[in-house]
Amino acid sequence: MRLGILTGGGDCPGLNAVIRAVVRKGISTYHHTIFGFRNGYQGLVDQQAVPLTLDSVRGILHQGGTILGTSRVDPLRAADGAERVKEAMEIHALDGLIVIGGEGTLATAWKLYTELEIPVVAVPKTIDNDLASTDRTFGFDTAVTIATEAVDRLHSTAEAHQRVMVLEVMGRHAGWIATHAGIAGGPT
Repeated sequence: MRLGILTGGGDCPGLNAVIRAVVRKGISTYHHTIFGFRNGYQGLVDQQAVPLTLDSVRGILHQGGTILGTSRVDPLRAADGAERVKEAMEIHALDGLIVIGGEGTLATAWKLYTELEIPVVAVPKTIDNDLASTDRTFGFDTAVTIATEAVDRLHSTAEAHQRVMVLEVMGRHAGWIATHAGIAGGPT
């Protein structure tokens, strides 16, 4: 098979690990050809594909972000977006896409599947852990760990000054980071 892979939306820990795993397993076990699209769906629309090989993903686990880049582009919002996506699939003779992303990116992946009949494998990624039917997403554990460390650091300062401190965390429409960090860093 010939597959395309892209990362969309905000970056988070684990993206390069997913890319590496797809390429290593796809090539070594199944003899697939994998293309990475730069800057999310924008790279798909603009034909910015790079072949991904075992060598190109070697040593990327420790790198933050995503080696492919990302964007918040929805190709189906452009007048000619659907045609450009189909053209990219044909030019690279792709059998399907692997889309790594959060709420917006996966909503677009669903449309690519249902409206354009492009086979898609969706990998849920968001620090917010707010994707329906998903227990854990890539990025969530790291976000909780960092927030919990911040809670731990604020405890001693708050106690020393007899103050209440407020720690604001991200979470979009969900409060999972705050909930998990609050429980983990709760009163001693």
